[in-house]
Amino acid sequence: MPRRYDFADQMLAAGAELRDAVDGLRFAEPVAHVYNPMNYAWPMHEAFVRRFGAGPKRVLLLGMNPGPWGMVQTGIPFGEVAVVRDWLRIAADFEGPADQHPKRLIRGLDCTRSEVSGRRLWGFFAEKFETPEAFFAEHFVLNYCPLAFLEESGRNRTPDKLPIAERKALFAACDAHLKHVVDLFQPQWLVGVGGFARQKLEKLFGKEDARFRIGVILHPSPASPAANRGWSEAAERQLLEQEIWR
Repeated sequence: MPRRYDFADQMLAAGAELRDAVDGLRFAEPVAHVYNPMNYAWPMHEAFVRRFGAGPKRVLLLGMNPGPWGMVQTGIPFGEVAVVRDWLRIAADFEGPADQHPKRLIRGLDCTRSEVSGRRLWGFFAEKFETPEAFFAEHFVLNYCPLAFLEESGRNRTPDKLPIAERKALFAACDAHLKHVVDLFQPQWLVGVGGFARQKLEKLFGKEDARFRIGVILHPSPASPAANRGWSEAAERQLLEQEIWR
């Protein structure tokens, strides 16, 4: 088994490869701005990986891509500012990209907006595990795609809504990175946070790799009526019913 710092270095090298691969991609209208927090907020991402991702995990949870008030601000998946600052206790200096949407400026840990998805997800894990060390002893969280896409209005555009040609190049880089990370972590469970992530996991691993079991939990987005009717209860029920948690 790789030593702790070797493992973290391999994770960060894989992340840097993905960061650089997608940084060179271009996206047409209606996408007006593209944020790559693994680029400008790399110090936060590195601190997150070195502190919580330096070793194999039993459960790997996969989201879709950064939210404008979460990972876009902090460089951490589902990285709602208050959670990152007060529960994960991660802080590092960085500057946002030069080309920012005027309605979606990067404020980092000074951002006063709260990402509902991140608040729900990490709030649930904080309630169940109390400390981040207890949660990350067996779990890790990452996003499939590191980029956030904004239309001219400021509306968030998810990767699955991109044209086929743009998706093809983007998803090829994201698929390669996910396979690499799974090989490193060697989890027992691959859990999609939402249907998009579950479908990606099933496509890449579900039919050909008996090493893993694939599960899903409801995405905590406020755009989901089901999530607004008690997301924590639904997520816990799914984790128990699938025997991800016992």
